Amino acid sequence: MGLAGGAAAETLPKANITVIGNLGITTQSRQLEAPFWAKRVPEASGGAITANFKPWNELGLKGPELFRILARGQATLAHGQLGHHAGDAPINDGNDLAGMSPDWETFRKATEAFRPVLTAFYEKNLGLRPITMQSYQSQVLYCRPELKGLADLKGKRVRTSGASQGDFIAHFGGIPVDMAFGEVQQALSQGTIDCAITGTLGGYTAKWTGARFLYTLPINYGANAIVANIAEWNRLDPKVQGFLSQELKTLEGEMWALNRSEDEVGIACNTTGPCPLGAPVGMKRVDPSPEDIELRRKALLETVLPRWGQRCGAECVRLWNDTVGKVVNLEAR
Repeated sequence: MGLAGGAAAETLPKANITVIGNLGITTQSRQLEAPFWAKRVPEASGGAITANFKPWNELGLKGPELFRILARGQATLAHGQLGHHAGDAPINDGNDLAGMSPDWETFRKATEAFRPVLTAFYEKNLGLRPITMQSYQSQVLYCRPELKGLADLKGKRVRTSGASQGDFIAHFGGIPVDMAFGEVQQALSQGTIDCAITGTLGGYTAKWTGARFLYTLPINYGANAIVANIAEWNRLDPKVQGFLSQELKTLEGEMWALNRSEDEVGIACNTTGPCPLGAPVGMKRVDPSPEDIELRRKALLETVLPRWGQRCGAECVRLWNDTVGKVVNLEAR
C-alpha cells in the first residue's frame, strides 16, 4: 500500500489537495474513492497528505463540466467518466465506443492501448494528465416498456451518456436523450423517457425502479479516469507526486476488480436477487440473443465507428487505428 506511516512521516512533506470525486452514489465512490482519500492516503503518508474530497454530484455538477473545471485549476485531481466529455473532445470515446468491446478482456486491452494517445492529447490540449484509467460495470439498458431485443429500441426515448451511445441507439431507430444522471430516476418513473443506460449496479444504487426490464447486453463499460491538472500537480513536491502515483495505481487495479465483480451482483439486485445491498427490485431480466450480439457489432461498424471518426478527425482516426484498432481488428475511416 505504499509507505508505512512512520517512514512516510519522515520522508514526505505535508500537502493538502483538492479532489473532485466521481458520482457519489456509486459503490466505486463509497467503497473505494472516498475511503482512499479520507483514510488510506492520510494513514499511508503518516498524516502528511490530506485531501478535500467531494463527489461531483455533491458539488452541484452534472458531470460533463468536470474536466473544464479541473483545467481552470479549481482542483488538483478529478475522477470522471470519459464519455461525459466526448462532446468537448470526441477522442474521449476512443477506448469505449458503444458496441466495440464484446467482453471485459477486450475493453481492458483497448484501454491500455489507448492510454498513451489520450494522455498525449490531454497534456497538449487541456493542460491535464490522466493518472489512472478504469471502468464502471457493463453499461446496459433499463427500460420501462417491454424490451425483448435491440429491434425494440425503434421509437424509444433512451437516456444516453456520451456521443457513441447516442449513435448506437440511433442506429436502431431509437431517440437518444441527453439528460443528467440525477434526473433519470424521475424521468423513468414518470415515463418521459422509455429507457436509460448505465452500469448494472449503478441503476440499482440510483433507484431506477421505474424500469421494469433489464436488458443485459453490454453496450460499453463506462470508461473513467482520474485526471490531474498538470500545473497543480507540478506544485506538489516530487516525493508527494511519487507517493500519490503509486497509491493511485493500486486504486486503479481495485476499481477494475470491483466493477468487474459487481456485474452479476447488479443484475441480481435489479431482478430477482439475491442482493447483498438490499431488497431486489424485481425487474425482468432479458438476455441478448445471438442475433442481437451480431447486431451490436453491425451498429458499431455501420454507424458508431464512422460517425465517431468524422467527429474526431483524420489524425485521431490514425492514432486509433494504430492502437485500439489493432486490439479489436478494425479500421476506422
